[in-house]
Amino acid sequence: MMPQQANVAGNIHGGEIIKLMDSAAYASSRRYAKANTVTARIDEVEFHLPIMIGDLVTCTAQVVYVGTSSMEIAVKVEVEDLETEGKKPALSAFFTMVAIDKKGRPFPVPRLNLVTAEDQLAFEEGAKRYAAHKQRK
Repeated sequence: MMPQQANVAGNIHGGEIIKLMDSAAYASSRRYAKANTVTARIDEVEFHLPIMIGDLVTCTAQVVYVGTSSMEIAVKVEVEDLETEGKKPALSAFFTMVAIDKKGRPFPVPRLNLVTAEDQLAFEEGAKRYAAHKQRK
């Protein structure tokens, strides 16, 4: 991470990392839906460790739940101090992305292929978050 991304305390501004996470969620959802997507919601943002200037970050994103046109993407950021070994969890969040057509209207996405028990569990947890959000509306 670069100095211009840091706050006055010397660590990377949280908004910079969330921007990176949003880009990863977009790439994952775009690839899955084979259509343009937009961010609808960000849930459960957790800051586990600060990220410092010069740290290497790795951002991963995975589709864990799909509705009709929406997808929940689990995004994780790991941080690595290049002078020490090993990556550590730094941030995590769930991004709800909606597939849209060329007119900006919601576009149906394919069903999620659940291969492992871990995939099934992540899907069920996503379904619970989706239902809880719908109930709050």
